[in-house]
Amino acid sequence: MSIPYYQIDAFASSLFAGNPAGVCLLTDWLADTILQSIAAENNLAETAFVVQRDSFFDLRWFTPSLEMDLCGHATLAPAHVIFRHLGYRASVVRFQTRAGMLTVSRDGDLLTLDFPARPAVPCDAPPELVAGLRASPVTTAKARDYLAVFETEQAVRNLQPDMAALMRLDCLGIIATAPGEDCDFVSRFFAPRAGVPEDPVTGSAHCTLIPYWAQRLGRKTLRARQISPRGGELFCEHRGERVGIGGHAVTYSSGFLHVS
Repeated sequence: MSIPYYQIDAFASSLFAGNPAGVCLLTDWLADTILQSIAAENNLAETAFVVQRDSFFDLRWFTPSLEMDLCGHATLAPAHVIFRHLGYRASVVRFQTRAGMLTVSRDGDLLTLDFPARPAVPCDAPPELVAGLRASPVTTAKARDYLAVFETEQAVRNLQPDMAALMRLDCLGIIATAPGEDCDFVSRFFAPRAGVPEDPVTGSAHCTLIPYWAQRLGRKTLRARQISPRGGELFCEHRGERVGIGGHAVTYSSGFLHVS
């Protein structure tokens, strides 16, 4: 069996930046064990699996160790493939996912995800969070992920987490964030329980970051950077119960996977 395959750098304007995602184009669904094995073999933060239907695409996301409930960069990546490589002429592509129907619109080279907002509820910082980050945030809240807010961008850059401690938390991931020096806010994202110690750029984390920073800064449109070693830029909009997450994408490679 030959599966058309692309590797895309998402939330990046040039190669070797942003978050790489694999995109597998299927004619129909394979067994979950095969999908998980492909994602583990690819060993990227996420591999996206896409099946085309009449007016939309089915989309599922897998890390090397589990299936995700929502993923931003591995939604941006298949949208880029569909628009750029499959010759899709519409301005919006629709994906049916575990998170419901998601859309990606294009304006030139800018692709914008329409995702559900996931505002975080303030909470005390669990001891495992402070121990895992090796630092005490000034504010802590929780949605799917813990949100740890720091005073400065440099404080977020300086974090050297203890991944074993973070794995003991009752969440998928940990978002560390602070005001940005040349943008509205910065972040890093750690998800050792999902097999991703630090994610280069995390669209789904911005479902929580955008409501927080929109309220704090009193603005609906924001520009963000994820300050992982690869780094990425995101153009954000608070839309009430939804958020807009915009970014660019670049094709790194294309070919076929041979799965027997």
